[in-house]
Amino acid sequence: MVVAHEDCPARLVPVGTKIIIPSGSFVTLTQALGGNYTVIYNGNMARVDGTDAAALGLEPEVLSFEAPDGELIRESDIWQALETIYDPEIPVNLVALGLIYTVNIDQANKSVSINMTLTAPGCGMGPVLVSDVKYRSALVPNVESVAVELVFDPPWSREMMSEEAQLETGMFF
Repeated sequence: MVVAHEDCPARLVPVGTKIIIPSGSFVTLTQALGGNYTVIYNGNMARVDGTDAAALGLEPEVLSFEAPDGELIRESDIWQALETIYDPEIPVNLVALGLIYTVNIDQANKSVSINMTLTAPGCGMGPVLVSDVKYRSALVPNVESVAVELVFDPPWSREMMSEEAQLETGMFF
């Protein structure tokens, strides 16, 4: 059990609705994976992004990017941010799992659009993962808006995973 040191943003699991855990609230830590934390607050499961973990007195995830060369969004920074997001049930990041299909950048509008999928179309954590992708991508320098579309064509399969991810999950054969 931990106590919130300050108001802490979180998202309800599995729907992804934003909430605030008020300062002084008690929460039960149930999972720490990929720099994110799953807690129970007032009987509800919530996910706290690792970048906000200091509000709970936990070690924060710090995303750092090279200083931008101006106003342009670097695609490499988007991919770097995406590699910090882990599937809540599989200890592998979304990029290594092959869940990120495309990243498109509109420099004129300072926006990013991402097509991604899930390991299963009925995955209950879909809204939370989409929120994670939006949240972390928006931390990249010069990004003003992020749109994420969940797509299921082509359907995900283990062959989309990196070899390292296949080895880590025992799916390399």
